[in-house]
Amino acid sequence: MEEEAALIPAPDSGIKAGRREAFIGELKEVNRIALPMIVVTVSQYLLRTSPMLMLGHLGELPLSSASIATSLCNVTGFSLLYGMSSALETLCGQAYGAGQYRKLGTFTYGAILCLFLVCIPVATLWLFTEKLLLLTGQDPPIAAGAGKYAIWLIPTLFPYAILQSLVRYLQAQSLIIPMLYTAVASLCVQLPLCYAFIFKLNLGNAGAALSIGLSYWLNVILILFYVKNSSTCKRSHATFSRDVYLTMGDFFRFAIPSAVMVCLEWWSFELIVLLSGILPNPKLEASVLSICLTTTSVHYHIPYSFGAAASVRISNALGGGKPEAARVSLIAVLVLSATEVVLSSLTLFFCRSVWGHVFTYEQEVIGYVKKMVPLLCLSILLDGTQAVLSGVARGTGWQSIGAYVNLGSYYLVGVPAALLLGFVLHLKGQGLWGGLVAGALVQCTAFSLITAFTDWGKQAIAARQRLFDKKMMPPQIEFLE
Repeated sequence: MEEEAALIPAPDSGIKAGRREAFIGELKEVNRIALPMIVVTVSQYLLRTSPMLMLGHLGELPLSSASIATSLCNVTGFSLLYGMSSALETLCGQAYGAGQYRKLGTFTYGAILCLFLVCIPVATLWLFTEKLLLLTGQDPPIAAGAGKYAIWLIPTLFPYAILQSLVRYLQAQSLIIPMLYTAVASLCVQLPLCYAFIFKLNLGNAGAALSIGLSYWLNVILILFYVKNSSTCKRSHATFSRDVYLTMGDFFRFAIPSAVMVCLEWWSFELIVLLSGILPNPKLEASVLSICLTTTSVHYHIPYSFGAAASVRISNALGGGKPEAARVSLIAVLVLSATEVVLSSLTLFFCRSVWGHVFTYEQEVIGYVKKMVPLLCLSILLDGTQAVLSGVARGTGWQSIGAYVNLGSYYLVGVPAALLLGFVLHLKGQGLWGGLVAGALVQCTAFSLITAFTDWGKQAIAARQRLFDKKMMPPQIEFLE
């Protein structure tokens, strides 16, 4: 009887009684999660990218080899772990909403074990980075430097896997401030540590990679210290038991499509930058597209953080059997994110004449960047919207649907359109980026239609069925009749 009662969604009387108050309250809750989450994501991003700034002072070879290794490791390892860990946004978020607090710890243990299993073949692949690059015709000194950097990045894989799992564990409970403090503290330690390794101990790019790994371990230790001593996290503590192994199957059911969903999008951008290298005047084209990619990547942390807030609030609401609360959360996040992307796009557009000066003194590059800015603005608008809708998909458990959407958007539309515009119609870099914009438009449209026609009441029931049934299956989309 208790299980049957648990499957019945809780009443939404509080929300229905004061929709305006509920909406204003939800705006505050979303901001409470999203704003500090921006600092968290940027800090963790800088842990891997800030060493590039220091390596640039050693010369072209250390910087170029580390850049190539970073790109390869992002594609083959970090993107995979990042995507797979997103499964916890569904599992932990809905468990927390349903009051199944112990399951948060159990799911997190299981996720770490699964990610460690994935780290083993990834680490093995990284051992052969130099040989792989030589097979692709890469310059031998660059391949050797990249291979060395990738090998020294291997110890980074395991703390990264733990960190991403712990981030989702805390995120599901809306505990963002502890992550902010630990991420900023780790970054503050890493910067002088990296400087000492590179310039004082003369370790070169090996020292840069080593500083990244040590910083991730520090971040993990600080978060674990908080989790162990926090009274807030005490109710979600779990012992390492047989239940942990039983959750591994549930984790993989969500993690594999989660990884596909993230990687397909991530890889398409990397592919476009690589394709720019075979255009006429490749140095100019690659430089401009790298500036475009850097611009959108840095900005993406903002809408991604709103997407994380959407994931938390919607997964909590569905797990608690509150479909109306999920709907209010969705509207609140969309309003805030739409405001942000419009302001960001307008700011970039009005600064288009000076934006290139931020990256270079080359007048040819600056002029080309100015021509690319309108496309960049459109890209920011679309990416910002899809980042939030992707967060909705993670919170609801639609990773499988998201994987199909991203496959169709970027590899049936985006990349072919980029090839057509860039090489056949000779639009060069503008054509390549225009293809990505076309893919993002299809992706955004698909996610919008899926979200608009979703029956949140059925999703709430399905979420609680997965939590209270022994076998958890990924959800199917239930549309409004």
